[in-house]
Amino acid sequence: MIPLRVGIAGYGVVGKRRRQVIDQRPGLKTIAVCDRVFPHEGTFEDGVRYYRNYRQLLDEDLDILFVCMTNDMAPEVTIAGLEKGLHVFCEKPPGRNIADVLRVIEIERKHPKQKLKYGFNHRYHDSVRDALRIIRSRELGHVINLRGVYGKSAIITFQQNDWRSNRALAGGGILLDQGIHMVDMMRLFAGDFVDVYSFVSNGYWNHDVEDNAYALMRTADGVVAMLHSSATQWRHRFHLEIALSEGLIILSGILSGSKSYGAETITVAYKSPDDAGDPREVTTRYNQDISWRDEVIEFHDCIVNDAPIVEGSSLEALKSMHLVYRIYCADREWRERYQLDDGVPLEMLEEITQ
Repeated sequence: MIPLRVGIAGYGVVGKRRRQVIDQRPGLKTIAVCDRVFPHEGTFEDGVRYYRNYRQLLDEDLDILFVCMTNDMAPEVTIAGLEKGLHVFCEKPPGRNIADVLRVIEIERKHPKQKLKYGFNHRYHDSVRDALRIIRSRELGHVINLRGVYGKSAIITFQQNDWRSNRALAGGGILLDQGIHMVDMMRLFAGDFVDVYSFVSNGYWNHDVEDNAYALMRTADGVVAMLHSSATQWRHRFHLEIALSEGLIILSGILSGSKSYGAETITVAYKSPDDAGDPREVTTRYNQDISWRDEVIEFHDCIVNDAPIVEGSSLEALKSMHLVYRIYCADREWRERYQLDDGVPLEMLEEITQ
């Protein structure tokens, strides 16, 4: 089988990590990359060509484009790839706002033979997969509520004046940049949320994007979720509790490139009539992060077998983006300060992507 030829737009930390996985996958081969940090175009020792901008990259004979660009550029490059006849994998978030995503979907509908997938990587972590399996099996009953904290230290995005702190380039702060993963997982575990209340603030770092977002949300079935997305969490933290009618699931830590979120574990507590509030618990620790590999494998398989994209589809990306903006807009002061609009009603999202 002739390998599918891959180009990577954006060759920073994420782009390089994607390439490692791509080059380990039979049937895929990196042909060229681009990044503005390159002083000129040229060729690496292994024969992979590099360019300064994505238009040069798209002049290569490619089958697949991986988009690892800033939020303002991601929709533009994704659209260019689709119009070039390529399958496209784009990192989260899908853009700066809902309008960005809708522009991409409009082009996607004109190119039904191309596959488009968004990198909601956390869905592929083993702890998250195991939690989803337990929830769907109903062995612990139905979900009652969720409580999640996802936070990082300022040294990652907010201490330096980089693009993530610039609303014009990023579209949002910690909630859109990192918290969207937690938003996506809460949707995965509980379904879509119809009621949203929030407080959003940038009172510590004083950039024009948020450094804290607090949300209280409820589904039509009455499942309540509490979310705190923070850029003032000095000790990096990932923690999600899922209370069910017959037990509890606790996801703690997440394996990442920085290794700064601690061990990735799942703790399952089994309710019993005589546990006196101290039920039997089983904790599993995960020592390998295969999420990046499995995400690329699934994308490749969808292309080869002409199968629909399920995890990370444009609809899923739109729904998670929509919920992020509902959180922003639920804080009236935040909404008015930045003249935000959460866009289309929730019930119209699936209709838009058909």
